[in-house]
Amino acid sequence: MTEEPRYLGSGTLEGAARGLTGPPPSHLPARLAITLWDFSWYTRAEDGGPYADLDGACAKAAELGYNAIRICAAPLLLFGGLGLDALAEDLEIEGLGTAPDGGIYGRGTRWYDAPGGYRLNLRQRLLELFGAAERHGLVVVLASWEYQQSPVFAASPQWFEAIDAVPLADRYRVLAAAWDRLIRTVTDAGHRDRIALVELHNEVDFSILPALADGGIEQVRRLRRLHPDLLITASYGKPPHLAMHTVPDGLGAAQFHVYSYGVLDALQRQIDIRSEGTAGFPNPALRALLRKDAPSFPDYGRLAPWKYRATVVTDQMFYGYDWIDPGAWDTWLHDEYGQYREVMRREIESRVISIAAWARWKNVPAVVGEGWIGYTPLLGTFEEGPVGRDLAGHGIRTALEHGVWGMGPCSNAAPHHPLWADEEWQRRINTLILTAPAN
Repeated sequence: MTEEPRYLGSGTLEGAARGLTGPPPSHLPARLAITLWDFSWYTRAEDGGPYADLDGACAKAAELGYNAIRICAAPLLLFGGLGLDALAEDLEIEGLGTAPDGGIYGRGTRWYDAPGGYRLNLRQRLLELFGAAERHGLVVVLASWEYQQSPVFAASPQWFEAIDAVPLADRYRVLAAAWDRLIRTVTDAGHRDRIALVELHNEVDFSILPALADGGIEQVRRLRRLHPDLLITASYGKPPHLAMHTVPDGLGAAQFHVYSYGVLDALQRQIDIRSEGTAGFPNPALRALLRKDAPSFPDYGRLAPWKYRATVVTDQMFYGYDWIDPGAWDTWLHDEYGQYREVMRREIESRVISIAAWARWKNVPAVVGEGWIGYTPLLGTFEEGPVGRDLAGHGIRTALEHGVWGMGPCSNAAPHHPLWADEEWQRRINTLILTAPAN
């Protein structure tokens, strides 16, 4: 007599969900392997810089297995109707400026280590990027970092002051109007099918914007009505994973970021590096990690005052990252990681599953546009090394298993980061992404 299998409850049964969370447009790739070029594609275009040759950068991305790039397209500067047309066609890139010792501010940071010293026509450059993307089989995820940091790299405060003068309640409306004009310009140039996704703004929860529910979601819906063939959304830096029902209804894609700071957050709290105005900064814990030639905080000097208003990064963070000893930083993280390993893996897994489940409920494509650990010094190797690669692989495999359409190997996998040199790992991860079944 054959016994029937024991029934242990519906929670023990394998779910029926298969395939992507929601269908992307048919002309786009079945999966996206994304490299995060952010604003660096125009702020690191100095002679010999990582984006001096856009065609070469696109060619290399394709060679490494990427089929998508994610950028700040600066819609407010280019098409915001804010009196910035002349600046858009002759934008001077300065970076953060020169420190008292003659070096640049931001020298030890990621994204902010821009030497500047050149001018460009950003309107023209945007179309050049689309042309290069087309030649090398890449699609483009369009976003804006303008209410987060993009204008800080300009020599003039004009860009920041113009967007900052827009009343808070009107910012999403102005963004949507700018996107409409940008989309039409790209379309007229013959590149509409290159647009993989349009984000009203990057990380709306960590930008100088109201909550998405306070006017933003209406503008996403408006853009979707104007361009029903495109995927249009907004991205979250830290989506409400435990209460995804609170995400406003109307996003055309679930483009959410998955960072598990874990041990990194423990270090940041101990050295108080993300605050501003802390009495006695730097504290003893941070001083123990600084290079021996680090100047005092007052001797380090300060950026032009308007630049602090134009970015969400603090003065303490710039000082700490510019003068940290990367080896000491990495050693601390590796020594302490063991007690955080399991929770960081579980956090990445649970957040990815939450995002995918929400996207499947809404029948929209899911994208993890950024991840997996967090913001580390430029020359730190914790995320690029075995620990980071293990966490990235775990996140990517989880995302593929749960039907996420697009993702990147790591937020640091781009031409302006040292990880770009690890070609074998990027090719392997991108092959994993692009060969995963989509149904």
